[in-house]
Amino acid sequence: MIEIGRTSERSWTVGPQHLASALGSGLADVLATPALVAFCEQTARASVDPELDPGASTVGTRIEIEHTAPTPLGGTVTVVSRLIRVDGRRLRFEIHARDEVEPIGRATHERAIIDRARFDGRVAEKVARVRSGEIPDP
Repeated sequence: MIEIGRTSERSWTVGPQHLASALGSGLADVLATPALVAFCEQTARASVDPELDPGASTVGTRIEIEHTAPTPLGGTVTVVSRLIRVDGRRLRFEIHARDEVEPIGRATHERAIIDRARFDGRVAEKVARVRSGEIPDP
């Protein structure tokens, strides 16, 4: 059983691959919102991974984020997540992000606990259906 209150903290240095101008989410050379989303997901996942049964993993299913301040190239972003709800296989996190100067965002994020072998099997079936022509490739 994963207990409410589990936390995780991780930090990243904003590199060229994290910029809005690189990811196409804007023209500015600042941390892109999609990169911040990835940081939030990674931090939340890290807080529960040690508690999962063998063969289990989690996948992100929902995120609501406010990206409230820019962080330039070379800045350090620190993200803190806290597990606030467990409902069966569903996990809900509260997340806060900041750089060296100020808070830069906050989010709520949901993840689902999955059986990795079953999940991978479903993905493989989907790929096979698309490749066989049963489902048109979009």
